[in-house]
Amino acid sequence: MASGKEIRTKIKSVENTRKITRAMEMVAAAKMRKAQERMRAARPYAEKIANVAAHLSQANPEYKHPFIIKRDQVKRVGLIVVSTDKGLCGGLNTNVLRVVVNQMKQWDAAKIGIDVTAIGNKGLGFLQRSGSNLVSHVVALGDAPHMETLIGPVKVMLDAYMAGKIDALHIVYNKFVNTMKQEPVSLQILPLVAPDDGKPVHHWDYIYEPEAPAVIDALLVRYVEALIYQAVAENMACEQSARMVAMKAASDNAKNVIGELKLVYNKTRQAAITKELSEIVAGAAAV
Repeated sequence: MASGKEIRTKIKSVENTRKITRAMEMVAAAKMRKAQERMRAARPYAEKIANVAAHLSQANPEYKHPFIIKRDQVKRVGLIVVSTDKGLCGGLNTNVLRVVVNQMKQWDAAKIGIDVTAIGNKGLGFLQRSGSNLVSHVVALGDAPHMETLIGPVKVMLDAYMAGKIDALHIVYNKFVNTMKQEPVSLQILPLVAPDDGKPVHHWDYIYEPEAPAVIDALLVRYVEALIYQAVAENMACEQSARMVAMKAASDNAKNVIGELKLVYNKTRQAAITKELSEIVAGAAAV
C-alpha cells in the first residue's frame, strides 16, 4: 500500500487537474454561447441561398454556369475537411475523420482520384499522416470564422473544378444538433443538386436583371462562400459544446478520483495509527 505522503501528493495533483478542467469548462461554456448565436444567425441566409442555387439546376436559363452542369463521368473529386484546431473536445474530430476515411475508401474502390483541402489543424495532421493529396489548407482560425481567411484555400478547389481537374466537390463537417449531440455531415457542393424534400420536381423560371451571366456568377460565388462559412461556424459551435461536455466529465471524474484517494488515505492513516498503538501496548507489556 502507498504511503500517506504519496497519496497526499496524488490528491494534490488531481485537485490541480480538476481546477484546470473546471476553468476550461467555464471558458468553453462562454465561447459556446457566442458560437451558437453566430451559427444560428448565419443559418437562414445559408439555407435560402442554397435553395435558390440548387433550384438553378432545375431551371432552363439561357446561360449555364459550369457549377450547374453535371459531368458525365467522375474521374477525380475534391474534398474539403473541416475540423478543429485544438483537441480536448471528445470524439468530435474522430467522428468526422471516420466519415472522411469511409468516403475515401468508396472513391478508391471506384478508382476515383481525390484532392483534399483541410480546414483546421487536427484534420490537416491526420491527412498528412495518411498520405492524402493535400492541395491547400488553413489553420489557426481563432474563435470566429472569417471569410477572407477561408476563401483562399477553397478557391484552389473552385479553380480546379472550373479547369476540369476535378469533377465534383464535397465537404465534410460537424453539424450542430444540440449541446449534447453533434453529427458529422458529408455534403456535395458542386455540381449543384436540387433539394430532395419529397416535393414534385418542377422547372423553375427566373427573370435576370441586368443579365443572366452576371447574376448567376455572383450568386454561385455567394452560394459557395455561404456554405463554407456555415460549415465552419457549425463546426466551431460543435467544438465548444463538445469541449464543455468533455471538460465537465473530466471534472466529475477527477472529483470521484479525489474521493477514492481520500478514502484510501484515511484507511492508510488509520492503519498506521493502529500499528503505532499496538507497538506502544506491546512495549508497555514487555516492560
